[in-house]
Amino acid sequence: MTDVTTNTKRRASGVFSSLLGENFSLGHALLEGRAFFALIAIIVVFSFLSPNYATIGNFLIMANHVAIFGLLAIGMLLVILNGGIDLSVGSVLGLSGVFAGFLLQGVELQWAGVILYPPVWAVVVLTLALGAMVGLVNGLLVAIFKVPAFVATLGSLYVARGVALLMTNGLTYNNLSGKPELGNTGFDWLGFNRIAGVPIGVIILAVVAVVTGLLLTRSAFGRWLYSSGGNERAAELSGVPVKRVKITVYMLSGACAAIAGLVLSSQLTSAGPSAGFTYELTAIAAVVVGGASLMGGRGTVRGTMLGAFVIGFLSDGLVIIGVSSYWQTVFTGAVIVLAVMLNSIQYRGGARH
Repeated sequence: MTDVTTNTKRRASGVFSSLLGENFSLGHALLEGRAFFALIAIIVVFSFLSPNYATIGNFLIMANHVAIFGLLAIGMLLVILNGGIDLSVGSVLGLSGVFAGFLLQGVELQWAGVILYPPVWAVVVLTLALGAMVGLVNGLLVAIFKVPAFVATLGSLYVARGVALLMTNGLTYNNLSGKPELGNTGFDWLGFNRIAGVPIGVIILAVVAVVTGLLLTRSAFGRWLYSSGGNERAAELSGVPVKRVKITVYMLSGACAAIAGLVLSSQLTSAGPSAGFTYELTAIAAVVVGGASLMGGRGTVRGTMLGAFVIGFLSDGLVIIGVSSYWQTVFTGAVIVLAVMLNSIQYRGGARH
């Protein structure tokens, strides 16, 4: 009877081991899913502190705010997967908004004596091209001229911000909703309209996230990106077009920053050269909180989205309960340090295993 009981326990243990994995541990599970659990904890805590926090309307508003950081974080994820960094995304966001405002205000052709008011679709296309062009410059500097990514994108940060200041003379383009008689209306649709009750910014974020996820998991480019980020030399010897991948990820990062700039300026119906200040830090925080390795080759879009919602819901929660907005910067810095420390523990443990 004892032998039968013992064998039954062993079989049950074997079943659980096969279901959970031979090396399953609660600590490892919590470490892997830390962004998800952090988001749940934030929602629970702030729901307890404020009755207005856990409502559908407030969640949609906060998600619309997160859309800006999320778009930047997706582009940052691609660069970090490649083993680089892009410090220029916040400035590219500001420059993109200013460029869109400049076009919507009308482009004066002095030699012809006319003022052109391009339609909104043309403004969007030209702004995306501008963001991709800044990314192309970053990619060429890093991939071809071997300039360290930190230095190259830091220089682009200052250049993009300076160009935005020169274009506006330090002022802000206001009232970008346009005029029907000029044919340039519809820009505020991105910031204020909803589809089935969901803000357009959130829908744009979801579409970009899904497309990027498919790009990383279902395409040759995704395999090239992970391999070159994990070991660039080995990937190059295996035939991966390392330089092309590096240039492409910086272009995509610039394009994502341009989309974020369009959405933000549409939400505000104005564009100023100071928009996006320090947003690059928030994007990095979202990627790191989501479990990506700053050394490259490890990270997912799902984790990055969770990281963006953690940062966004935490910041908005602090505002709702009356904490000074200046504390948001303090908490963001603390979150970055904590996330990097947890990533180091996670990947060091994985390396030992």
